[in-house]
Amino acid sequence: MSCPGEEMVSEMKEDSSAVDMTEFSDEMLLNILRFVPITDLILNVRWVCKKFAMLCVDKSLTSTVELKNNYQAGDEKVKQLLKEIGLQIQELNMSGCYWLLGSTIDQVTRCKNMVKLDLSGCRLTSIRLSKILSALQNLRSLAIDVTSGFDSGQLSSECKATLRRVTELKQTLFTPSYGVVPCCLTLERLLLYFEILDLSREGTMLSGQLMVGESNVPHYQNLRLFYARLAPGYINQEVMRLYLAVLSVSTPKNLQAFLISVPGSFSESGATQNLLDSMAHLSLSALQLPKSWLNGSSVLQHLKFSNPFYFSFSRCTLSGNQLIQRILNGGNYLKSLVSLNLSGCVNCLSSDSSFRKAEDDIDASILETLVTSCMHLRHLNLSAAHHHGAEASGKHLCILLATLRHLCSLALPVCSIADVSKNSDQLLGQTVSPASTSTVYKGFGKKIRIGVPTYPRIVSEQTDSVGQISVFRILMESLPFLSHLELIGSSFSSAMPRNEPAIRNSLPPCLRAQKVGDEEVAAISLLRFLRSLTLAQLPATLTGSGLVSIGMKCQHLQVLSLANLGMMGKVAYMPSLCEMLKHCKCLKDLRLEQPYFTANALFFQALSHCSALQRVCIISRNGTFQFDAVMSFMDCCQNVIMCHMFTGESLTACRNLQRSIIQSFIDVSRRR
Repeated sequence: MSCPGEEMVSEMKEDSSAVDMTEFSDEMLLNILRFVPITDLILNVRWVCKKFAMLCVDKSLTSTVELKNNYQAGDEKVKQLLKEIGLQIQELNMSGCYWLLGSTIDQVTRCKNMVKLDLSGCRLTSIRLSKILSALQNLRSLAIDVTSGFDSGQLSSECKATLRRVTELKQTLFTPSYGVVPCCLTLERLLLYFEILDLSREGTMLSGQLMVGESNVPHYQNLRLFYARLAPGYINQEVMRLYLAVLSVSTPKNLQAFLISVPGSFSESGATQNLLDSMAHLSLSALQLPKSWLNGSSVLQHLKFSNPFYFSFSRCTLSGNQLIQRILNGGNYLKSLVSLNLSGCVNCLSSDSSFRKAEDDIDASILETLVTSCMHLRHLNLSAAHHHGAEASGKHLCILLATLRHLCSLALPVCSIADVSKNSDQLLGQTVSPASTSTVYKGFGKKIRIGVPTYPRIVSEQTDSVGQISVFRILMESLPFLSHLELIGSSFSSAMPRNEPAIRNSLPPCLRAQKVGDEEVAAISLLRFLRSLTLAQLPATLTGSGLVSIGMKCQHLQVLSLANLGMMGKVAYMPSLCEMLKHCKCLKDLRLEQPYFTANALFFQALSHCSALQRVCIISRNGTFQFDAVMSFMDCCQNVIMCHMFTGESLTACRNLQRSIIQSFIDVSRRR
């Protein structure tokens, strides 16, 4: 008996012009099939023919299953999937599958050979977790959420036996609790995410005390990595101190990475001071501390580093001398360093920070030492500061960074890429040009108006007219593997930041940023592998013509965030943005923050060309939207799962739109 679909394959063979995929080698077909969603692969493609039936259950395709962001995977599909290949799955990622019912999550017990499991964002209770872990005796890595009502006393002995063998735990806390940490006796990697609200839904103040039955002490003896990320709030810091108190009593001897990310200030306590003192005897390879722990302290003088691969000193008062002597080991070669975050470190590229002004140039020798010592850097963040490149030949910040050929992500302040000497030459050329001082007619041409510069419509014309390549273009040409780029004004302040204390900048505006415009934006189009782009506070953006070049040439772009481009009262780049969006076939996330932005039919019609779009966020003070345009867009883009619009429209208009969108989804589900 032939498999369903074999008749279709035989019909394809009769057509000599058709490509017979069954004649491809197994290796080639496996490479093609790995791009197919796992639910479609097992439930549909598998039944096309006998060869596909064999290849679709190959270990290389079924050992690791990704359901994260697979919004087409409903309950019935997931249940059938786990039934078909449950015993073959070794790693399962169901992170963020909030739509799956609890009965579907229970089917994870079929995966007896599971080694790594991510259930963060799923509907999980203490009893359900106990049932699942009791069946997964080979589990070594676990990710879960701890929500209100969690009780470790409901965990069975079989569940606790599994937890004792877990070596990696990622735990997101939505309530004060130790979660399952006390049960994990052999932990080597602990990642904690604190998302506890200070107020309950009823408006009552929550307590930082742990829940009843959650007073067991965690075990850190074998810990190698400790990572904690805190959302804003007093309760998160209080619960975090309870975790650190245990860590300060007996610091793990094998601790190699200690990372704490806190928005705003996080004051020291006796326990944290003891912890830092005990860490002086360790040899760390990764470090990130709250700025309040580093500013004005001698922590860096006592810490030791061995083959460091990650450093983050965001918003610390780190001087250039400290950077070279303590972090870069006196300028010695650091082949191991992969990631360096100096965001908000306003003096990190200055030798003498006590007398430095915001408009002063950086010390090029410090940056030279940085790039020569860390030639294998892949991630560098220098944003939220005034880093002005020197005008001397070859000493500009962009020229020096161009030697870091392995960079994959880069974040810079807008003023750092300004080419002062070039703009000066251009201004001088405009001043002495005879045409600029003549008011006579040239044939039937127009009069040349004094004091009103004319801008070419195409950026390439502008580049040719100047006859000089900008330093930022040189930087873009030198970084072939760059996939993430951020250019943010040093004084940029988002209207809706999540981590309010950390994102709000207190730096003054920079005059050099006024020289960065469409030409520099167009240079970004040289990054053929660009996947994520953030542009914020570029006041010199005129027509936004550079955006069109990015849309046409950066075909892998998936995340785009634009904020405060051009003049604040106008959105002159709207036509260019619409033209850009027509070419962004892979775009998944779009965030647009611009005052007085009109989300009209023209905009949403262009946005409809982004067939892969999943998330849209528009933040516009005094902005508007057109109801019919939004509804047409939502009908066209079926993959959109989030649409946030914060505009100046009335509350009634927003609620009407919300109800209409929800009703449209209900109607679609009924038709199915």
